[in-house]
Amino acid sequence: MRVLAKDITQAARDSRAGELEVSGWVHRIRDMGGITFVILRDRSGLLQLVFDEKPADSSGAPLTLESVITARGVPALNEKAPGGAELRVKELKILSLAAGDLPYQVNGDVSKTGLEAILDNRILSLRNPKIRSIFKVQSTIIEAFAAYLRSRDFTEIKSSKLVSTGTEGGTNLFQVEYFDRKVCLAQSPQFYKEVMVASGLERVFEIAPVYRAEKHDTPRHINEYVSLDVEMGFIESEKDLIDLEKDLLASIFEETARKNAKDLEAWGASVPKAEAAAMAPVIPYEESLKIVNAEAAKGKNPGSRIFDINPEAERLLCEWAFREKGVDLVFVNEFPRRYRPFYTYPLGGASGGEDPGAAALTMSFDCLFRGIEITSGSRRHHEYQAFAEALPKFGLKPEDMAGYLSLLRYGCPPHGGFAIGLERLTQKILGLSSVKEASLFPRDRKRVEP
Repeated sequence: MRVLAKDITQAARDSRAGELEVSGWVHRIRDMGGITFVILRDRSGLLQLVFDEKPADSSGAPLTLESVITARGVPALNEKAPGGAELRVKELKILSLAAGDLPYQVNGDVSKTGLEAILDNRILSLRNPKIRSIFKVQSTIIEAFAAYLRSRDFTEIKSSKLVSTGTEGGTNLFQVEYFDRKVCLAQSPQFYKEVMVASGLERVFEIAPVYRAEKHDTPRHINEYVSLDVEMGFIESEKDLIDLEKDLLASIFEETARKNAKDLEAWGASVPKAEAAAMAPVIPYEESLKIVNAEAAKGKNPGSRIFDINPEAERLLCEWAFREKGVDLVFVNEFPRRYRPFYTYPLGGASGGEDPGAAALTMSFDCLFRGIEITSGSRRHHEYQAFAEALPKFGLKPEDMAGYLSLLRYGCPPHGGFAIGLERLTQKILGLSSVKEASLFPRDRKRVEP
């Protein structure tokens, strides 16, 4: 009977347990002369195997690290072993003998290995339990994201990643050959989300990769990432979306704490309490700049000024929120129109409202978490004429936005949405130094393998 490594401790306590079988990878070998200890690794954790003689294959070749084996034996309690138990092996099968020249130390200390070495040896580095725990956390984030939205009557969609034009005006696009013409990899499912809201589904979400041809080389950027997208109809303003995201993040944090306690512990990490996420402050853009500059004045360069919500401002706002509100999560809304895409709805309404100053602001927001933007969102234009009049202000022509114009011409409810960067959220939950660590196979300006 095959069991997992984590089951051996309980089996060892059961006097009725007979011989058991485990399968996995050879994580570590310790030869003590007359006895050999082998640490086996499977999806559940680590288990100590005890051999009375040196383990080898049928030809006599010695066991090597990362070999895949099946071992049969008797479980026994041992407080010094991982999990407090071990398997005293009576029979060994080597299913796949690994070569002895491992280019990456799978059982090594991740903190003592550089990021480039980890990524250059990605096929092997993903076997490291601590690195692999990143993606167990990430799996929970995805699961919790979808479960929460389904509970709120959202429908999951899957849209095309090959598009003829860019969602945000045609910049930062990867072009690819498509038969006798060129198309682009999608920057966002934005347009398709809006189509499906207008189709009558009203509430939709998508979990899928997006692509940005931005020439960055920073710890916060990658060129392909997973976007957790949300769109909903019949909203009044961006504040409806902020309330939704607060509840959504609270649910994600709660599930992560419940399901991934050991993974969080491995990284010395924690997540905000659900009630803390609900109390995250919402600060208008102009007010947030005042806070940022007041915080900056306390720093090393008291005379310096910050004129935008840049990475330094994001860090300062989150530090302020943690000190003043007890949570390093903050929403900045009412961004000036010059900082937002063409489809963003003006704060004063489609015509700007009675207050001419309001037309310069928008029903938009960013969510900042532990010093970095993880979300951008807004209410969208839903009125045909106002949208058409807004296009020239962004240097866009009606013929370039035929799809949007068709969508709005034939009836579209007030709507809006947001997108969470999965890798950034994972990075900040675990305190990783680079977003690339939170991508299984990161893609940047120089890396397209493995």
